[in-house]
Amino acid sequence: MAYTRMTAAEAAALINNNDNIAMSGFTPAGVAKAVTRELAKKAEAEHAAGREFKVGIFTGASTGQSTDGVLANAQAIKYRAPYTTNPDFRKRVNMGEIPYNDLHLSHMAQELRYGFYGEIDWAILEVCDIEECGNEYHVYLTAAGGISPTAARLAKHVILELNSFHNPNAKFIHDVYEPLDPPYRKAIPIEKVGDRIGVPYVVIPKDKLVGVVECNIPDEARAFKDSDPVTEKIGFLTAEFLVSELAKGRIPKEFLPLQSGVGSTANAILGALGQDKQVPDFNIYTEVIQNSVIDMMLTGRVKDASACSLTVSNDCLMQVYDNMDYFKDHLTLRQSEISNSPEIIRRLGVIAINTAIECDLYGNANSTHISGVKMMNGIGGSGDFERNAYLSIFTCPSTAKGGLISSIVPFVSHQDHSEHDVNIIVTEQGVADLRGKCPEERAKLIIEQCVHPDYKQLLWDYMKIAKGGHTRHNLPAAFAMHDSLARKGDMRLTDFAEYVK
Repeated sequence: MAYTRMTAAEAAALINNNDNIAMSGFTPAGVAKAVTRELAKKAEAEHAAGREFKVGIFTGASTGQSTDGVLANAQAIKYRAPYTTNPDFRKRVNMGEIPYNDLHLSHMAQELRYGFYGEIDWAILEVCDIEECGNEYHVYLTAAGGISPTAARLAKHVILELNSFHNPNAKFIHDVYEPLDPPYRKAIPIEKVGDRIGVPYVVIPKDKLVGVVECNIPDEARAFKDSDPVTEKIGFLTAEFLVSELAKGRIPKEFLPLQSGVGSTANAILGALGQDKQVPDFNIYTEVIQNSVIDMMLTGRVKDASACSLTVSNDCLMQVYDNMDYFKDHLTLRQSEISNSPEIIRRLGVIAINTAIECDLYGNANSTHISGVKMMNGIGGSGDFERNAYLSIFTCPSTAKGGLISSIVPFVSHQDHSEHDVNIIVTEQGVADLRGKCPEERAKLIIEQCVHPDYKQLLWDYMKIAKGGHTRHNLPAAFAMHDSLARKGDMRLTDFAEYVK
């Protein structure tokens, strides 16, 4: 094939200070890794020589250490969107070193196309296969859809990482579709979880492809914490609630597609649902697929799954590749603006289950900022799903840091999801069904059902001093629990009398 082969260092040498780079991947799955490592080395060398070197980074979601981590540590990022989970990156964001735009993931590709972020100089895509077709190449993505077709179309130049760690059979699970922009956009014709509406490849014009970097680098899959009694109880209560809704006829007897975040709580919920025979075999329409979903697909408990990425262990990924005869008919990877499309989420009636850092007495949720100021990861796709879901569920342990923090507070210190987007809150203490409730009813129900016993009286005390109106609050005392944590190290030491004159 006629394309130019080059080393990762040669590719990185082509990228200039202040360039904007759009990349493949969604979570550490499918992310470019070889060129970015060399780009970090270049940045360090430029800085040592007294020269500025920073680039803008746009991706589908988070990446891994070989992108966000090394570039953050090399002080090579001038701007970053839309999401991250990397601890090195997080540290530097909270130090004020990196401008970070925490964005709904479904917005990223279209906002790049709208020109909101300026020109894209480079696209760096990880692929498992390349085909030559006339004046263009058809390239096949690996373990994620991300924003790749938009990145390739907008970029002035394209670099491909042909990663032999991934089996070329990965091409059989991709559905690449890029919607038109307003005012020409049409309905996205997905009516069932398994529908495919595009092609399995991304198109690269020959005159854009600068070079191909051949590599063999595993995905940098993150290890999730094992479940514990708290997450298992949250999983059980969430599953019990959904079974109850099914029995009452408020969920159709066929059940509805599930979206669940990542981590031990999500695994506990899926595990509990999978074990309950009152729940029929079901489908998944989500953004990230974990090991537990693959396991349930192989047993037939999950019939079809659609996502943006396979965020699984590398052993599990090999299992998918080895069973491609099955998965090519039951597993679909899409672009983030399709996997997270509000239009499709609402049409399919997705049940959305995500984790909050804290919720308040009226049902608002904070899923991004610790004590209102320190970024944890970002909103990710939780807003895409929760606002448009058939049922919007947020879960969190009732306390954190050994009881020093209550996850239920009078007023969230940062609001990502308003009371209008939250139907159900679940902690290990119980389930609060907020549907159809006025603010005062919601507050009473959340205290009764979700608050840890150590904090119940404290929150009842807050309600006593909360002033009238439709939504009762005492503004001087609304953040007293957060203030007590900052000053005294323990929310249980809150004394509202200090704040009420």
